[in-house]
Amino acid sequence: MSSINEEIEALKKSRNAVVLAHNYCRPEVQDVADFTGDSLELARRATQVDADVIVFCGVYFMAETAAILNPSKMVLIPDATAGCAMADMITGAQLRELKAKHPGAKAVCYVNSTAEVKAECDMCVTSGNAEKVMKTFASDQEILFVPDQHLGGHVSNMLGRTYELWPGYCPVHAALTAEAIAAARKLHPNAPVMVHPECAKAVRDAADERLSTGGMCAFARESDAKEFLVGTEVGILHRLRKENPGKAFWPVNDKLVCPDMKKTTLENLAASLREIKTRVVVPEEIAVRAKRAIDAMLKIS
Repeated sequence: MSSINEEIEALKKSRNAVVLAHNYCRPEVQDVADFTGDSLELARRATQVDADVIVFCGVYFMAETAAILNPSKMVLIPDATAGCAMADMITGAQLRELKAKHPGAKAVCYVNSTAEVKAECDMCVTSGNAEKVMKTFASDQEILFVPDQHLGGHVSNMLGRTYELWPGYCPVHAALTAEAIAAARKLHPNAPVMVHPECAKAVRDAADERLSTGGMCAFARESDAKEFLVGTEVGILHRLRKENPGKAFWPVNDKLVCPDMKKTTLENLAASLREIKTRVVVPEEIAVRAKRAIDAMLKIS
């Protein structure tokens, strides 16, 4: 174990801290985390930790969610500039304006949204539970789905319903194409293709499975296939390979890298624990309202 890994382990004990890391984080960060998962897995885990301090390795909206769910705990993020382009594509004011145009509609937000947007919503969803959660709405209920048009389109197609979709998207997943999938299949014809539902419809249609990163891990573990093509941010490959040493995983496009997810390093993680920085605080009036939407989701999923 390296000296910085040893320091992190010692600091976790002295601070009574737990480290949560998203599947897209750097491999070395995933390896020192107490738990690695997708947005749904991490949201659940954030409500179960027995620690005074939660260090969230990922992007800011994820740390906000942990802070909302744990008002009595200290939530830290190693790099406060780790944002999410998709989450920034809608503001609370824009959502309020949209709601005013659709009286009676229910507002549903993807977890990849800011706390102020969650506070304006009736329900929150993740890519791992969106279909299950959206089934609970009446088929004739008008739905405003923000901010990801692709996840919203995927769920509406699966359920045969129509939603008002905000035109947000993930720039990383937008770089994946159906042509790239076709080329990858030629190299690995026996490998099922897994893509994230944040991908565009043409990409989702070209794939075999449309799954959250947690869903990809479960599918890979349970499948008889010996190799897989993976269409999402390349950070997931570390966990897939680590958990399935007898199987091979190939990126459909090895350029799918989220720079914000890579901002957490062992160095700034150690500094975060050592110096107790940067604390994520959500204003109470926003946190209380946002928690209702998150709790509504967790109750169903």
